[in-house]
Amino acid sequence: MKTTVALENLWIYLQPLPKSNKKWLAERLMEDLAGEREAEYIRKEEVLAGIDAGLKDMKAGRTKSFEQFMKEWE
Repeated sequence: MKTTVALENLWIYLQPLPKSNKKWLAERLMEDLAGEREAEYIRKEEVLAGIDAGLKDMKAGRTKSFEQFMKEWE
């Protein structure tokens, strides 16, 4: 609820700005959103690469027991 109120206040504050300033702000927001999408894609790519590496390790016989894994985890 507080976030909604804060955003509403921000909206009211931005209303009197000239169109050029609003356009500038909109472009910055869109750049920010595009950057988030790109970062999200990179993370998915890294996850898939990690899964691939793990499967290759398993096929090559490079595995650990659950007990070994837990000892390293601690």
